[in-house]
Amino acid sequence: MDRPFGLLAELTHACPLHCPYCSNPLDLADPRTELTTREWRRVVAEAAELGVLHLHLSGGEPLRRRDLVEIVHGAHELGLYTNLITSAVGLSPRRAEQLRAAGLDHVQISIQADEPALSDRIAGTPSFARKTAAARLVKELGWPLTLNVVLHRHTIDRVERILGLAEELAADRIELANTQYYGWAWHNRDGLLPSRAQLERAEPVVRAARERLRGRMEVVYVIPDYHNLYPKPCMGGWGRRQLTVEPGGDVLPCPPAHALPLPRAGVREHSLAWIWERSPLFQRFRGTDWMPEPCRSCERREVDFGGCRCQAFLLTGDAARTDPVCHLSPDHGIVAAAVRAADEADHAHDAVLAPRPHPGRSV
Repeated sequence: MDRPFGLLAELTHACPLHCPYCSNPLDLADPRTELTTREWRRVVAEAAELGVLHLHLSGGEPLRRRDLVEIVHGAHELGLYTNLITSAVGLSPRRAEQLRAAGLDHVQISIQADEPALSDRIAGTPSFARKTAAARLVKELGWPLTLNVVLHRHTIDRVERILGLAEELAADRIELANTQYYGWAWHNRDGLLPSRAQLERAEPVVRAARERLRGRMEVVYVIPDYHNLYPKPCMGGWGRRQLTVEPGGDVLPCPPAHALPLPRAGVREHSLAWIWERSPLFQRFRGTDWMPEPCRSCERREVDFGGCRCQAFLLTGDAARTDPVCHLSPDHGIVAAAVRAADEADHAHDAVLAPRPHPGRSV
């Protein structure tokens, strides 16, 4: 069996931002249910025994955890490569120095836009100045810096200026990731999905920047699934390479799988090894035996593995259906209709976007 090489540790759902494209659950975890420091240390140790090499510390906002330095130190002692995925709100010089001393290897900072007013409006709180200051601090301390920019209808036309900001901040890598429609982003999809015309304008800009910045900055560009001919492989295949541990200890094959009506598996009841190797959750969509037609007889069945199970469920109500993003899917008309609506929208910025709620609130 393939072993996982990456663990996404969602330490908390608490976050100072309220981004309308957040992929966390609509009903956010109560902070009182979060795993303790000791439990997270055990989970990380079990992950290392299982073969995990990369530990991604995320949330919500992982800096909200007072024990973050201790968790990083424990992972470093186990030989794991640690990546902090952060809004950077709360990354003070003192906290950064502590994390550096604990052995943190890499920092990834989210940026909502290239200029303060729009960035702060999307984030739902004044944060742009703190983010750019934190990015400069990261470089001063010698860490590799990745910027993550979630693109959508309101920002994709600004991609050239966003790349300019990344150059100004001396980022080593930038992820220009078009919104994936799960969680709060699913709730706001109609206001976020870009038109084909917007994508056609953005793609040559990204290609030119990738060529110009070659050797200085890695430029990663992910287009929206809805505009693809074929779906993306689900995390390299369901339960093949990655696992996610939620704040309360539930373990998932991918972050948005919390939405699926499947048996739960948690680290408070089982070991990580048992969950990976034997749990019904991780077995459910492994391999190709579960696939319906047209996936079962498709030559791409071990390339995209039937697409995204979470997307199939959100769009059709059945997680075992072919991902409707695929043009061969019998349900592809659902996606085509959404794309047509985005193309026909007259004004890119008229839609009202609902902000991500505070933890503990449900919609």
